Amino acid sequence: MTAPPPDDCLARNEWICGDYLTTRRQILLDAVAQHIQLTVVSVALGLVIAVPLALLARRRRWAVGPVLGITTVVYTIPSLAMFSLLLPVYGLSATLVVVGLALYSLTLLVRNILAGLNGVPAEAKEAARGMGYGPTRQLLTVELPLAVPAAMAGLRIATVSAVALTTVGAIVGYGGLGNLIYSGMNSLFKAQVLTASVLCVLIAVVFDLLLLGAERLLTPWRRVSRTVRRRRRATAGPKRPAVAAGRRT
Repeated sequence: MTAPPPDDCLARNEWICGDYLTTRRQILLDAVAQHIQLTVVSVALGLVIAVPLALLARRRRWAVGPVLGITTVVYTIPSLAMFSLLLPVYGLSATLVVVGLALYSLTLLVRNILAGLNGVPAEAKEAARGMGYGPTRQLLTVELPLAVPAAMAGLRIATVSAVALTTVGAIVGYGGLGNLIYSGMNSLFKAQVLTASVLCVLIAVVFDLLLLGAERLLTPWRRVSRTVRRRRRATAGPKRPAVAAGRRT
């Protein structure tokens, strides 16, 4: 006679298990907090480095190739190799993961910031110069605000990528939810692997929505222009079909 299956979903090792959420709540909260911290610090560090590099490439045309080339080469380095190269410098620490993720974010941030600056209309820059703006004031009050949409697009992609790459930090013990995924895969703990993976996706979605909202707050003129276009279309009304004139018989 076979024994009945256990009533506990943890004992049955099911993928979806509510008992896992209740019994490991603090472990999940700590992993989520570490994951968010690593992501935010690494992307912020990458942004601090990317802005001066983009400005240098814009001001010195000869620097465009080297800056884009070096950041692209860094982006192609596998994550395990990247952490191995940084290990002698930072050791097994959270700084190792932060620096590695910041380096990965550079190619996305630099390219999009540079594209945004190059996409500023010449009329806007000429108007600023006509109003007596110097180079620094023109950059801060005209060019950088107009470059926000392109820069934010790169920031959103870099942030979502950082959320995913943070899990690789589990190999050095600082991977946030990646630690739970890694240990769960080794022990075949299905509920832990699925829960940690779903939380990673949710963090990425939340970050993307927050950055999208920040972009809309930083670019109010885009909302105004869309509203004006909608009003114009509404007041114009449907176009009447053209009727070909013909001779009556």
